[in-house]
Amino acid sequence: MKKLLHIIATPRGEESRTLKVADAFLEEFRAEHPDWAVEDLDLSKEELPSLTLKRVDGKYILLSGKDLSGELKEAWEEIVRHIERFMSADGYLISTPMWNFSIPYTLKHYIDVIIQPKYLFRYTAAGSEGLVKNRKMVVIASRGGDYSAGKARAADFQEPYLRAIFGLVGITDISFVVAQPMDMGPELQKQKINEAQQAARAAAKF
Repeated sequence: MKKLLHIIATPRGEESRTLKVADAFLEEFRAEHPDWAVEDLDLSKEELPSLTLKRVDGKYILLSGKDLSGELKEAWEEIVRHIERFMSADGYLISTPMWNFSIPYTLKHYIDVIIQPKYLFRYTAAGSEGLVKNRKMVVIASRGGDYSAGKARAADFQEPYLRAIFGLVGITDISFVVAQPMDMGPELQKQKINEAQQAARAAAKF
């Protein structure tokens, strides 16, 4: 059975505008793909490993092309479990609001944990090579303002960052569904959520 990993980066639960759109995606996805399992990874409830000095030392050993051993290997066991969970999925859904023009710190922490050399990417004579092959990702985002055009677009560090960091590991088939603006009045918010829900259902064809 294939698996969609739903990475949730909002702590607001039922109050989340992001998840209102994600729910529409998942409803359509389950109808379109009854043979897929959906696994939720709620980053507000997950206790992610800290990137301690010992674990960072391990990263530099991996960057040098060597393998971990002894205490460093033991220190990395929790990181490896998160990497294996990520790699066990056949596709990804990320539900994230925009915080301070970018992503919530919990999502950045998760990315810093899983994106490791020799696991998700490697360096070759031709440059870096992503090791996450043939997978799709949908990102559902909500934003208080509208960052779709003009000067506001230049302040969008959310989409460019997520495209760049997951592109590094080989995920280039990434679709964004964005609900914006969310903080410009209740009527406009409702309209934009409805529009985003329609786009999310279309993206669920996957």
